[in-house]
Amino acid sequence: MLRAPEGMQEYQRMAAHFGRDLVQLQHELHRMKVATKEQVKGMMPLRKDYPAEVPQAPDFLVSLRSHTVWEKTPVKLFCTVSGKPNPIVKWYRNNVAIEPLSAPGKYKIENKYGVHSLIISRYNLTHPQFTVRPLIVSSFHFKLHFHKGVLSCILFPLLSSIHPSKLEVTLLESFGVTFGTEGESVSLVANMVVVPDLPNLPPEVMWYRDDTLLMPSRWAEMSIGGGVAKLTLPHLNKDDEGLYTLRIWTKDGTAEHSAYLFVKDATPTVAGAPGAPMDVAVFDVNADYVLVSWKPPNTTHEAPITGYFVDRRKSGTTDWVQCNDSPVKVCKLPVHGLTEGASYHFRVRAVNKDGISLPSRMSSGVTAAEVESDVEVYVTIPDPPTNVHATEINKTYVVLSWAPPSPRGRAPVWYLIEKVCDSHIWQRVNTAVQLRSPRYPVYDMEDKKSYRFRVITVNKYGSSEPSEPTAAIQKVDPCGVPSAPRQVIASRNTKTSAFVQWEPPKHANNLMGYYVDASLVGSKKWFPCNHRPYKHTRFVVHGLVPGDTYVFRVQAVNAYGLSEESQESAPLFIDAALSTPSAPYDISLLNCNGSSMTLAWKRPKNTGGSKITSYYLDKREAESVDCCVFSGLVYIFNFWIQVENLTTGVFYEFKIQAANLAGVGLPSEPSKAFACEAWTMAEPGPAYDISFWEVRDTSVLVQWKPPVYAGAGPITGYFVDMAKKGSSDFVAVNAEPVGHCYLKVSGLETGASYVFRVRAVNAKGVGKASDVSDPVCAKALPGTKEIVCGVDEETGDIFLNFEACDVSETSKFTWSKSYKEITESSRLQCVLSSSKLTFVNAEKEDLGIYSVAVTDTDGVSSSYSVNEEELKKMLDLSYNIKHPIVPLKTELNYEILEKGHVRFWVQAKKLSSSVNYRFIVNDKAITSGYKISHDVSTGIIQMTIEHFTKANEGTYTIQIHDGKAKSQSSLVLVGDGKAALKEAEFQRKEHIRKQGPHFSEYLSFHVTDDCTVMLVCKLANVKKETRFTWFKDDEEITVDVPPNPMSGSCSLPIPMSKISSSEKMRIGGTSEMAWMQICEPTDKEKGHYTIEIHDGKKSHTRTFDLSGQGKWKLDFRNSVQMCYMNYLLSVDRGRVAGGLPDVVTIMEKKSLSLTCTVCGDPSPEVTWFKNEQEVVSDDRFKITFEGGKFASLTINNVHVEDSGKYSINVRNKYGGEFVEITVSVYKQGLRRPPSTAHCVCLPHQKYLNQLIYSLLETARPELGVFDRI
Repeated sequence: MLRAPEGMQEYQRMAAHFGRDLVQLQHELHRMKVATKEQVKGMMPLRKDYPAEVPQAPDFLVSLRSHTVWEKTPVKLFCTVSGKPNPIVKWYRNNVAIEPLSAPGKYKIENKYGVHSLIISRYNLTHPQFTVRPLIVSSFHFKLHFHKGVLSCILFPLLSSIHPSKLEVTLLESFGVTFGTEGESVSLVANMVVVPDLPNLPPEVMWYRDDTLLMPSRWAEMSIGGGVAKLTLPHLNKDDEGLYTLRIWTKDGTAEHSAYLFVKDATPTVAGAPGAPMDVAVFDVNADYVLVSWKPPNTTHEAPITGYFVDRRKSGTTDWVQCNDSPVKVCKLPVHGLTEGASYHFRVRAVNKDGISLPSRMSSGVTAAEVESDVEVYVTIPDPPTNVHATEINKTYVVLSWAPPSPRGRAPVWYLIEKVCDSHIWQRVNTAVQLRSPRYPVYDMEDKKSYRFRVITVNKYGSSEPSEPTAAIQKVDPCGVPSAPRQVIASRNTKTSAFVQWEPPKHANNLMGYYVDASLVGSKKWFPCNHRPYKHTRFVVHGLVPGDTYVFRVQAVNAYGLSEESQESAPLFIDAALSTPSAPYDISLLNCNGSSMTLAWKRPKNTGGSKITSYYLDKREAESVDCCVFSGLVYIFNFWIQVENLTTGVFYEFKIQAANLAGVGLPSEPSKAFACEAWTMAEPGPAYDISFWEVRDTSVLVQWKPPVYAGAGPITGYFVDMAKKGSSDFVAVNAEPVGHCYLKVSGLETGASYVFRVRAVNAKGVGKASDVSDPVCAKALPGTKEIVCGVDEETGDIFLNFEACDVSETSKFTWSKSYKEITESSRLQCVLSSSKLTFVNAEKEDLGIYSVAVTDTDGVSSSYSVNEEELKKMLDLSYNIKHPIVPLKTELNYEILEKGHVRFWVQAKKLSSSVNYRFIVNDKAITSGYKISHDVSTGIIQMTIEHFTKANEGTYTIQIHDGKAKSQSSLVLVGDGKAALKEAEFQRKEHIRKQGPHFSEYLSFHVTDDCTVMLVCKLANVKKETRFTWFKDDEEITVDVPPNPMSGSCSLPIPMSKISSSEKMRIGGTSEMAWMQICEPTDKEKGHYTIEIHDGKKSHTRTFDLSGQGKWKLDFRNSVQMCYMNYLLSVDRGRVAGGLPDVVTIMEKKSLSLTCTVCGDPSPEVTWFKNEQEVVSDDRFKITFEGGKFASLTINNVHVEDSGKYSINVRNKYGGEFVEITVSVYKQGLRRPPSTAHCVCLPHQKYLNQLIYSLLETARPELGVFDRI
């Protein structure tokens, strides 16, 4: 860290002191002057008029002093002058006047209230020595030593007769760096305040381009008035490129503003053609001859220029005539054959292999006129010319020049030119051209041959003797293009510009200037930075993209063209250059205990492109001009300091200076006078350091630091007030105090500016409000983005990522949780230079608000709230990435095939061709012995065991590896293994059985209409020799008609006695009950009764004995038998086994699931109804029926409108059941209404059920599970 010397601080203090006090002194002197004048006027009514101002020689009130500074640090020099009229102050270096325009950005000259300052940026040890030579006041002679340099300040009187203006002019908004294209129109505008503003007396304004005063013309229009100075360039050409300066004469001297105008080439008519030449000028004007010169254009991606065409046009005409038949390679062309007395304009076009450029701007008009010389009326034959020599020599032409004869004779003269080469015979050069000018270009000269020339004067009276011949002249390029510039160095300037400097070429060869090119690193595409040769060896390149990296190169330019490119500069990251920070401001008092004060301040608005490392505090007693330096340092993270050793009851003023790597900045304005009196109030002191983050179009996050003085109790919260900029009507943002030091304010007006203040609260009340914050505009930065939460696809780590819309090379990302910076944490990983925050094993304790701020930017920041639902979602995704699985459609399963083979299989949702897997049986991997295969298209992996035995029982596992994904599924065949083994054995036997004659359908029966029981079976794979025999209780049955096995089926009829319905025996029933009633039974009705019930597939038969039973017994058994028949009919019908309530009460926006178990054979159909309307499955109403057993209706996000009567209808071909449920939905926030479900069971019904159960057990002991009904 560098700090300016104490001498510099002293002069800064004195400058600020005099700048503030001189205004008051001037007002006081003016008041005294007016009072004295009135007094004298009253005492001397007849007085002699004297001038209002007595001339006074310039004088130094505060002179310059020596300074010692570090190399490449800014230097500021101050002096105060006086004089009548106000003197002009000029600064000199080494006896040469300092002009800021000669070195843009190097020097800055200011004049405020008579305090003159010179600011030198980046002082260099290589500067030559400076001396002081006061021109007006010779008695003053001051020297400023800078190791190797001395600087001088010289005073000039401002003569009122030259500059009579008494206007005070203050420049406000002025034009900045401007970019244009050839053919466009550009206006440079500067706004100002003029006092007094007189319409008939505007300020005196002058416009300069590169130190050349501009005058109104067709190419430049100027206006001044209404507080606006304007320069309009109606038709841009590259001739207009340069540094434009507005200079305004004011009462105290001049006010200036400068900015660069860049003009790029217009689009050529032919692709690849070069840009137009510029700065066409005409020299050496004679009667029929002129010399035209121009500057070559820059070529970056175009082909090299091969030559130029020059066109001329007579004034008053529109036709352009080409002057040269073939392109000339040098940027000069002698044009002869002009008409004496005519005015001409000239323009130039460049040529390369792709085409011809657009024409340049035409030159100013010139008139071909004869050069005056002495005329002797008595002389007839003229004398010969003298001093014949070559003024221009190159490989294209040679220009001969001579002095006309004096005296030249009475008549007009012309000239003849002769040349001689190897022989001694002189040859006439201009045989067909009559020369009237003492200039002539010679083109027809052979290469590598020397020529001598002589000239003869001719008039109507005769010819003179030949002149003395010239020395030998050879057609060569004496200079050629310059050598390449050296040591190109690029450094930072602003966020969109760079400062490029270089060493001049070793061989300048009449240098015109330089072209600077730039290229993005890695692109290999160069673009021009300037389009008109720049004379100096340092240049500020504008229009660069912040955050990009560029390299630069330079070419030197002269009349012969462009030099080779220099070496590229080192890559430069575009960002603002380092400078000292601006002054802190708004010093406030946070606490005072009677002997010390705690102060805070607002950080500098400009940090100088570097982190502020420390602050310096100066203090003084109020009403005193002496300052003493407080030696303590205040680190950037605090922005407050406690000043000790103060005197109770004394008022103090303070100043703050900020320091960074570039040095110590300017001091702040003195604070208010603070009284050193102890604070004793019960309420808290003011909060401080209000800052703004996450600025959006309608919201902003306000942060602050808690008060240093807490008052009589701990601080319990804060109120935030806001007002629009310029208004003092503050309104409270929050109705209740917030317990933390931040608050997000919403509902702002887009584009409006607001100011805020904070008030702390404790048990005693609301404390003093903080200082009003700086205004903040509710408008998001262009390209603003928000934090994104995601999961790394490679590692599975959960992260927060922020893509900043603006970032510099020194920017860092500061992450915070609940707006407290994350420094060290075992649960979070973040790097200051990274835009990503990574969670380490995220858990519920990581929930909260996370924010990020990007340093060295204009408040780029964002926040993100991690809630429980989002965290669960991210954790699931993270687990799937960290532990990838192969998704399975079905788990490992088995099936028994026809031959008794057992197939184990699993199906994945997706498999790749590189999938690997293995089957493990009882902890042993299967390598051979079984058929194992897979199908990528279906995702099925299978293994087949042809002979499944008891030894194959156990645990079966399949392990799948597909890339990084894994999966495993197991199947245990221990309990179920016996069934599988039995089934496999059965299938094997069946397969063997079916190899010979066998039953394709086993024995079954049906009852015919005549009550005959028909036993039926079907045969397969029979032969003629096959024998079929019927048996009953292992005794062969002899039938009347032998069965025919070849028919494929055999039947045996068994006649039965059928009971018909009559008055004695009534038979009836319903869909759920069958019954028979014997009216007035007698002994004749004794016997065995049988009932057969057929369901289409099989028959159910029940027999009961009525022999020897009493009447009541018979009737009751008849009732029991009817109940039993009822069971037989209802056991296979569709019905609801259980699971549904009568009434359901639920709060809205919850999910309701109605689930029940159904049964029936065959599997029943299930239909749901709401208010007797069928419910269709959709996004909210989801109907499922799984395994033929479990039926459910799920309603997602229920509403009050979903209340009603729901029912389920379960039915198959044997019947069904209809069950109703009442659903009641109540609103959130209301108490749950009472719900009652009534189930009525009559007492006698309970005893009846028990009785039926016991009787059925007696009637059919095999029905031991009858209690499941």
